[in-house]
Amino acid sequence: MLTHVSMAGDGCHPFIKHIRNRQEGLILPALSTSNIVSMKMYAILGTSTRIGHRVIIGRIHESCSMEMNHIRRGTGKPLLLIHGLGGSWRSWAPVLDGLAAEREVIAIDLPGFGDTPPLAGEVSIATLADAVTAFLDAHDLTGFDVVESSMGARLVLELARRGVVGATVSLDPGGFWRGWERTFFGTSVGLSIRLIRLLQPVMPLFTSNRVGRTLLFAQFSEHPWRLSRDVTLAEMRSYAASPSFDDLLHQLVISPMQKGAPAGSTPGPITIGWGRQDRVCPPWQARRATQVFPGPQLYWFKHCGHFSQWDVPEETVRMILANTG
Repeated sequence: MLTHVSMAGDGCHPFIKHIRNRQEGLILPALSTSNIVSMKMYAILGTSTRIGHRVIIGRIHESCSMEMNHIRRGTGKPLLLIHGLGGSWRSWAPVLDGLAAEREVIAIDLPGFGDTPPLAGEVSIATLADAVTAFLDAHDLTGFDVVESSMGARLVLELARRGVVGATVSLDPGGFWRGWERTFFGTSVGLSIRLIRLLQPVMPLFTSNRVGRTLLFAQFSEHPWRLSRDVTLAEMRSYAASPSFDDLLHQLVISPMQKGAPAGSTPGPITIGWGRQDRVCPPWQARRATQVFPGPQLYWFKHCGHFSQWDVPEETVRMILANTG
């Protein structure tokens, strides 16, 4: 049974919205105690000083409990699924039924993707991690197991590093590029998204035949001609419609390599899965991931490209269930 929960609103307290439009160091009217208690702020960085009936606010970093569009399916221990760059909860369609047979699956649309509105400011791994952390807190999901793919797989490693999730499965994570690999990733994906946007009027024609799917998904799949017409069309529509795609791609290209965590410091075990034929995040990057996250299990998908949930969905379901719960 599928429950689709569409949450497109902004759950920020009015005071938070007010601060978003202000500069650092601005003097604001004093707040009532009830307003201070009701607002949700995860960190205050810098200083704040009360002078009479005024408050001088220093540098503020906050994360609002903005709702994200998400679906729920199945029963059992919750399992959160997070998509990659440009995708949506529909990216997980080939594995939803298999996972939901044993778990309650919650698949979300990240801010700026699918049916969730974008963040107001910078779009980066850090700000997306803040948003997901707020979502987990608002839905009592902190500490539960999580699975992500591609860019999202880097995001779950950041969530694990922060200690807000349980068992973590990271499938072909980005963020471990060096030198020319970073340039290749940014250039190839940047050219791809431009082409995808240009082809939108005829996209159903491309995704409905084997040759078209091969042309569109050769970088992402070991056997793109076998992919589902419905899944590939939904993915191409989502890529083109994502208001945060370009901003996040830019941040991924210029940002440093993903920070790691000492062995044994994360709340749950980490399993990193990698496709042997991944042409987005080449397999040799797996060694770098295990160096900054020492101790995780490394699982290799044979005959698989960048998205294991598409190329080998049944194996992906078995691997996820065996390494979570």
